[in-house]
Amino acid sequence: MGWSLFRRSRIASGLPVPGRCEPGRHVLGTERLLLFTPRTLLDVAAALAASADAEAQRWLGTKADQVLPDPAVRRTLLAWRPAGEDGRRIPRELAEPFAPGPDDPLLLVCVRRSDLSYAGALELQHLAGEMGGWLAPGCRGRGLGAELFRAGLELAHTHLGLATVRAGAEPGNTASRRALTHAGFVPDQGPRRHTLPDGRVVDAVWHRHDTGTPTRCRGRQESSRRRPVTRSGSGHRTP
Repeated sequence: MGWSLFRRSRIASGLPVPGRCEPGRHVLGTERLLLFTPRTLLDVAAALAASADAEAQRWLGTKADQVLPDPAVRRTLLAWRPAGEDGRRIPRELAEPFAPGPDDPLLLVCVRRSDLSYAGALELQHLAGEMGGWLAPGCRGRGLGAELFRAGLELAHTHLGLATVRAGAEPGNTASRRALTHAGFVPDQGPRRHTLPDGRVVDAVWHRHDTGTPTRCRGRQESSRRRPVTRSGSGHRTP
């Protein structure tokens, strides 16, 4: 038992700590999830792997060149732990540091606190104030979607200084809409049709969340040249 506790403490100590954001990098925590700006290419690859299955892509419509088609590769990526936190040495090409681009949407990868396994990701187009997210196949149906979206609200309202954040979903995506409601979103007006990155045009319903006291953390980066880049359907991302 003593070794187990020591091992867990040693592993956890290498992860980013909620509340200790740095310029351009954010860290948030929920009861069961830890979310942080990707530190390595493994973090990014695992985030993509979590959303590449057919069930997720039914709603997300990611561009074909950004989807990992091989199920075996996806399983391998999701089996790793961030930066080799399980003691294994990750391949050199995946251990390379990841630096967010100035024009990219804000991406946070998330892991489960219980075992440090990759759980999905959160994406926020901060200039448009639109949020989306997704969960890995093994993390769906457990109420983690609401935690993911609540973390997104914290990111928007208390880290980025946004008074309003919006999210969209297809009417038939009941899991995403239920998670948004449980996170505190309310129905909102918006375009009834939405074009996904793969070109599909789908029906859309919109949700919003407001705060009267937005704040910013030290991770907030100002840039007048930043613009939202739609890599995938913004709010249409949580299967």
